[in-house]
Amino acid sequence: MKFGIDRLLADPALVGELAGRRVALVAHPASVTADLTHSLDALIAAGVNVTSAFGPQHGLKGDKQDNMVETADDTDPRYGIPVFSLYGELRRPSGQMMSSADVFLFDLQDLGCRIYTFVTTLLYLLEEAASHGKSVWVLDRPNPAGRPVEGTLLMRGQESFVGAAPMPMRHGLTMGEMGRWFIRHFGLDVDYRVIAMEGWQPDAMPGFGWPEDRIWINPSPNAASLNMARAYAGTVMIEGATLSEGRGTTRPLEVLFGAPDVDALAVMAEMERVAPSWLAGCALRECWFTPTFHKHAGLLCNGLMIHAEGAFYDHRAFRPWRLQALAFKAIRRLYPDYPIWRDFAYEYEFARRAIDVINGGTALREWVDDPAAEPSDLDLLAGADEARWREEIAPFLLY
Repeated sequence: MKFGIDRLLADPALVGELAGRRVALVAHPASVTADLTHSLDALIAAGVNVTSAFGPQHGLKGDKQDNMVETADDTDPRYGIPVFSLYGELRRPSGQMMSSADVFLFDLQDLGCRIYTFVTTLLYLLEEAASHGKSVWVLDRPNPAGRPVEGTLLMRGQESFVGAAPMPMRHGLTMGEMGRWFIRHFGLDVDYRVIAMEGWQPDAMPGFGWPEDRIWINPSPNAASLNMARAYAGTVMIEGATLSEGRGTTRPLEVLFGAPDVDALAVMAEMERVAPSWLAGCALRECWFTPTFHKHAGLLCNGLMIHAEGAFYDHRAFRPWRLQALAFKAIRRLYPDYPIWRDFAYEYEFARRAIDVINGGTALREWVDDPAAEPSDLDLLAGADEARWREEIAPFLLY
């Protein structure tokens, strides 16, 4: 199959449409062609007049390890073009940034999760392109989590840089499709084009969205595997908890939790008792780790490792958002006074709890903390939102 960048470069007519126009590239380390040439190098080698580049969260080079670590504007040492940061002093492209090009090529590998900030970066770029009369082409790439959708819709008034619009946590779209939905939802008047993939099969095994003939390159420093991409719509919620998500280890965001004062096997037993069907589609394994940095640094943590891979993986049964919610619920039932929820300004949102910013509302936290709340209550709430989202996005699917 071919990703959007490969289709563009292989089609002289498409490359020809960029002739005589100033072109900007929005990219990160996973923005590569089939032969692993970075898209910036490949476009310039093809004769495209690239006049600027843009880096999202973690930077064009992907060198910023942690969340909320900003990147400064820079100049590319090889080509001498400006490299603008969309996660520095500004999150939204300024007028000066927009004046650097006529066509903006968006070539970011996404994870299929609302909270992954590249989604919001696309929206901000579309809005500014509409205001400044610029063109946006999305060079489409796979959603490695595939088509399944899961989670409650972001509530009105809960928007943030990790919550661009009323979509569920696991949205099931490619970036090209997401741009189509954004334009309709927000009523944007923008010159928009998707350079679609060729041969992408989001429901085909064994990759279920990720083609076997393409290697995995981290789109951000802690997105280290396809297993992580599948689990992320659940494990990202631990960023709003005092439990460790595995940062400071070699397998971040592939654990349901880790902590020095929680019995992982007892938690798993409680999860199996409360909602056994929510554990389907993967294997859980007790693990131990000592983070070298971040939460519980230097302390031995007991946790549960998720294996949404190999023979353990069932694409249609695996529901990471519910799985993570269930882990929180089990911990709350076993340790009623445990301080699960982390108190800090997540993505610079000072007025709301981090877990609520992550989930786009209070529903999940309230369900976890309510002793009377049952799995069926959360299932009913999320199920209605998921059905509504599937119906809403149907017209925008390209594959």
